[in-house]
Amino acid sequence: MKTPCLVLDVARLRRNAEKMSQMALRNGVRLRPHIKTHKSVEVARIQTAGHNGALTNSTLAEVWAFSKHGFDDFTYAVPIEPGKFAEVIEIVKSGIKINLITDNAEIPPQLNSAAERAGVKFDVYLKVDCGNHRCGVEPETKEAIEIPQLIAGASNLSFAGLLTHAGHSYHATSKEEIAAIARHERDSMIELAGRIRAAGIEVPTVSIGSTPTINHVDHLEGITEIRPGNYIFYDAFQATLGSCEFDECALTVLAAVVHNDRERKKVILDAGAIALSEDRGAVEIDAACGYGRILDLAGNETGLRVESVSQEHGTVRVASGDLLDSLKVGTRVRILANHSCLTAAQHKYYNVLENGRIVDKWEIHHGW
Repeated sequence: MKTPCLVLDVARLRRNAEKMSQMALRNGVRLRPHIKTHKSVEVARIQTAGHNGALTNSTLAEVWAFSKHGFDDFTYAVPIEPGKFAEVIEIVKSGIKINLITDNAEIPPQLNSAAERAGVKFDVYLKVDCGNHRCGVEPETKEAIEIPQLIAGASNLSFAGLLTHAGHSYHATSKEEIAAIARHERDSMIELAGRIRAAGIEVPTVSIGSTPTINHVDHLEGITEIRPGNYIFYDAFQATLGSCEFDECALTVLAAVVHNDRERKKVILDAGAIALSEDRGAVEIDAACGYGRILDLAGNETGLRVESVSQEHGTVRVASGDLLDSLKVGTRVRILANHSCLTAAQHKYYNVLENGRIVDKWEIHHGW
């Protein structure tokens, strides 16, 4: 196999999918998995088996690609802006359902005017900031009521409900801290939904997401939908956080040793920043996490890390002389990357591993 490339353990992937599926069914919530993690039709089919096939996406290119394979219900989880009105209108006219989100009071009237002219209608969520401080309105503000009123009062828009993402859970340093963030994510959404309903507006969906919080929340009463994504692969970041065990991580990068430097006690791999991404991972917990954990071909830990990366090179320090001798030029290793979503997005396809053999290749759909 040409290196660097992705190796996807399909047995682990199926177990991860089934575990989250059962969690959603047990709690009576809709599972709308986020496909940005994998961008793969085959993976999405596994994720949505036994559910309604609804997906969360982060690019419009994902909508076009997945709709060609039978998926027709999407939530575009990036705030809509006027430059994309024409494309989302085209998507709706092609028979695909796409829910939109906004956190800006100027957008509903602009979107409604465009929808009226085109003769289409949109379901629109309010994007809520429950502590991540990336996008969204804070739930205690007047805008958190006014924007739903604007959406609900528009002729060609319907208020779909509330949507949030507790991305700050990735900076937690303990399971207890993640659990506290998960409770706040849930409770702030439930409280805001109550305020909006008290203002006379229906709130059909209360949607939360983030793999760490979903795995640590104590209950989901009042929540109707979950949108985790990373859980399907997991990664070194999630395992270090305590969201999963290391043996649940399904995705690795196959790399080759291209240089062995006994004097400096290091080897160089042909997997660098492009193959792995430059995400440092859970540095708050593991300051030496580097850019990935080195495994042998069987997936066993070696205790080594990718210490630094340049575009196409990864540097691994090797203190043990015997281990250094074993990593001759041409030796293959597997790397458990820090952030599987970013790592996967760098590649064209997955090499699907089953029972110790590569049995298939699954395409990764790129673009915006």
